[in-house]
Amino acid sequence: MTTTAPVPVASGVRPQPMRYGALLVMMATSFLLVTAEFLPGGLLTDIATEIGVTPGQAGQMVTVTALAGLIVAPTIGLMLPRLDRRSLLVWMAIGATVSNVVVAIAPNLPLLLLARVLLGGALSGFWSMSVTVAARIAGPERLGRAMMFTSAGVSLATVAGVPLGVLLSQALDWRGVFAIAAAGTGLLAVALRIALPSVPAEGAARLSTLVDTFRRRGIGLGIVGHVLVVLGHFLAYTYIRVALERVHDGGAPINAGTIILLLALFGIGGFIGNIGIGVIVDRSYRILAVVTPFVIAAMALLMNAFTGSLWAIGVVVFVWGFFFASWLLIVNTWIGHRMPDRLEAGGSLVVMGFQAAIMTAAAVGGALVDGIGITQVYVIGAAVLVVGAVLFGLSDRLSRR
Repeated sequence: MTTTAPVPVASGVRPQPMRYGALLVMMATSFLLVTAEFLPGGLLTDIATEIGVTPGQAGQMVTVTALAGLIVAPTIGLMLPRLDRRSLLVWMAIGATVSNVVVAIAPNLPLLLLARVLLGGALSGFWSMSVTVAARIAGPERLGRAMMFTSAGVSLATVAGVPLGVLLSQALDWRGVFAIAAAGTGLLAVALRIALPSVPAEGAARLSTLVDTFRRRGIGLGIVGHVLVVLGHFLAYTYIRVALERVHDGGAPINAGTIILLLALFGIGGFIGNIGIGVIVDRSYRILAVVTPFVIAAMALLMNAFTGSLWAIGVVVFVWGFFFASWLLIVNTWIGHRMPDRLEAGGSLVVMGFQAAIMTAAAVGGALVDGIGITQVYVIGAAVLVVGAVLFGLSDRLSRR
């Protein structure tokens, strides 16, 4: 079997210096999109009460967002094969703006869910194309450093975005929070148009391009490994609140305030990890793609082992956040270096796998927690992470043959 020689990113275009202003705008967009995605989690009770549904029904706002993302990730390039990718990101920000506006004024659940479908498409489209745009901004040799900015936006959202939304809701109510999110994404649509360079599409997109990309030597195995890494993480992280409620400090269970601090520590670790790993990822992505899942698996097992020590659990959640929050940065850098001629297709496969893993973890994890308990779920999550790491190692071996 022959391999296709890599084609330089942005072939025929003279490399441009790093545009940190453009990267900061992408980071801010990532922050607001992810914040908007998870805002319902912090405002669920208020939303359910006002529109007259149960919290479980209102929680479907998050489910439909992920489902829409899963559908859009592999199809966005097919639907808009020739649209300049700068313009595409601008339209994704506009789509998020419309979604947040509709949520802010929606009188019933069906309209809320419809608006959230639009947000899922915008979020997934942004992430699928961010690799291509980052490569144009930074050049292929610094792709990982450029992706560090968009990944940092996600980490910031987990640390400050949702808590900030809950805080604002105390003064403005939940509709006001979504109105502010709409204003923010609207301003960022303008900023993206001004700050980003023009990024021509890779060419006429076809479904066969995605299939061919997946079938490249070692790529499909790596994508499956990526899905398993995300699945293993979310099997554990989705129920981290349940796991933390087992932790004791001086013989007494920790309180809700301490749990919130531990979750914030996870996010802080993620933000620091983005910066630390972002500096070395272009040189070390092959090693990181294998080491990171092993470290997360170890942290999941240690969550079971250290329930009697608050300080040990604090270290565990920090290290867990440090590594997992950088996972998209690592896997997108892997895509960028392994196939610079297929950035759009590779980015779509990464996002599609991420969304599929989240949905599977949410569906399977709840049944497992109820059926066999949180301790066993964390062991299963660790095992899945280890398999994902092994597949990444094998994919690297295949690619070097």
